[in-house]
Amino acid sequence: MQSLKSHRTADVAGRAGYSVQQVRNLERDGVLPPATRTDTGYRIYGEIHVQSALAYRALAAGAGPIEAKKIVRAVHRSPVAHVLALLDAVHARLDTERTELRLAEQAAEAISTEPIQDVRASDSMSVSELAAALGVRPSTLRHWDAEELVVPDRDPARGTRRYTPAQVRDARIVHQLREAGYRITPLRGLMPDLRHGRRLEDVAAALAARHDSITTRSKALLDAAAALSAVISLAAAEDTQQNR
Repeated sequence: MQSLKSHRTADVAGRAGYSVQQVRNLERDGVLPPATRTDTGYRIYGEIHVQSALAYRALAAGAGPIEAKKIVRAVHRSPVAHVLALLDAVHARLDTERTELRLAEQAAEAISTEPIQDVRASDSMSVSELAAALGVRPSTLRHWDAEELVVPDRDPARGTRRYTPAQVRDARIVHQLREAGYRITPLRGLMPDLRHGRRLEDVAAALAARHDSITTRSKALLDAAAALSAVISLAAAEDTQQNR
């Protein structure tokens, strides 16, 4: 049963900021529940369709379209607890991004605040030791070596990799910046200058852009939560009407 007020496809499109075809596509994909049809085949939507479209739009901005479809479809098909679990998972990932960004900012700051002096061979680390310290796989360090992000010294006798304290610091910085979303190609170009404390403004600008992205997505999730709450309430009301 639809909400008391009915809407045309164009009405839903206008309120949700979509085209008529996009609204039909959302219904086809299960983001909107099936519309009722008039005798002549025209779609009739209710308020639950409007709120579902609004929830999807905000979720897509906050979590991406694939995750947004999964969550809004779940509202129409699954228990509320499952919907909330999916939404919690999105918030948890965003919180992880915030933590990683904060660590990346600290790592970038370490470039200028942690000068390495009195480097001794006895302070060096092997691949396995450094991988364990950073919480990455040894293959990751070998990949960074191949990409010239962090190039270790080689044992003259055995040819094995050994990381000096300065190279360990570089590896920590690369790790945190990678975790925060800094890509290999621009990072490869920056590392030679970062080792000498130059071009920090490039790193700062990239991290600031990441911060703005997280803030924008977080606000979108807040908007989505309000729309999802409306959808859940409308769905519960419709179920009550149908069960009378």
